[in-house]
Amino acid sequence: MTDKELIASLYEEMYKAMISKDTEALGQIMSDGSVLVHMTGHRQPRQEYLREIAAGILNYYSVETDSLDITVDGDDARMIGRSRVNAAVYGGGRHTWRLQMDSRLKKIDGQWKITFSKASTY
Repeated sequence: MTDKELIASLYEEMYKAMISKDTEALGQIMSDGSVLVHMTGHRQPRQEYLREIAAGILNYYSVETDSLDITVDGDDARMIGRSRVNAAVYGGGRHTWRLQMDSRLKKIDGQWKITFSKASTY
């Protein structure tokens, strides 16, 4: 598989892990020091994000991807995924968001890892 294909597969694996609350798999996709910036601007370290998924604070139910753009430059990459994500978060009701995830990735020990992601709507 090419690097772009590997990263596209990682995007799918990420959402599958979020939906199934597989924080171990999701933790493998994200680098140790990774940060997620939510739509609200809240910067959340990887471990806190994983804890909130496990605790049922962040609940993901389904995803339908509209587009996925990937650029690779050596061991660095940028992935911009646009998906309709059905979720219930922070005590709110279940809703479908048009979520854009703008992520940076790095190849670490031969594996692509997400190092930073910023969520917004589209």
